[in-house]
Amino acid sequence: MLYKLFYSILFFAFLIGCKSPEARRPEQSHSGTFIKESAERNKKIYDEEKSFIEKLMAKDSTNNYISSENGFWYYYNRRDTTSTEMPDMGDIVKFTYDIKDLNGNLILSEKENGLQQYKVDQSNQDLISGVREGIKLMKEGETVTFLFPSYKAFGYYGIEEKLGTNIPVQSTITLHSIEQSN
Repeated sequence: MLYKLFYSILFFAFLIGCKSPEARRPEQSHSGTFIKESAERNKKIYDEEKSFIEKLMAKDSTNNYISSENGFWYYYNRRDTTSTEMPDMGDIVKFTYDIKDLNGNLILSEKENGLQQYKVDQSNQDLISGVREGIKLMKEGETVTFLFPSYKAFGYYGIEEKLGTNIPVQSTITLHSIEQSN
């Protein structure tokens, strides 16, 4: 009789001991509100910058501003109406550019930037997205001034000791040459 009790206890101990581990429940759950708040904050920043740029353009009666599909504005300083060739993916372009704030204060000069060589849409060159997209709207020999909201320029990072965070900029770009790819 004693051995039946012993085997019964041993059987129940194995039965209880073989139970699979239970997953722990998280102490905190994240609902994704940080990303939603960040997106809302960025939309607000863009709306404020867009409003400021539109007011700036309204005051400037000497230039004819064009709105791009990529979220920035530009006008031609020197335009080529005879040529139809614009850079395509893989073309090598040579250009110079400067960066100014919207009040016209120089941040990076053409001399500091030097003559740039860029393989369109295939280079890992450190160019702001606005410059990369603006070049594709130009023809050889043209000079264009672009107004970039901060997300098309230096965004949250800015330029150390030269440009703060989330500052819209203007850039005057001269496209010197386009070398067509095969």
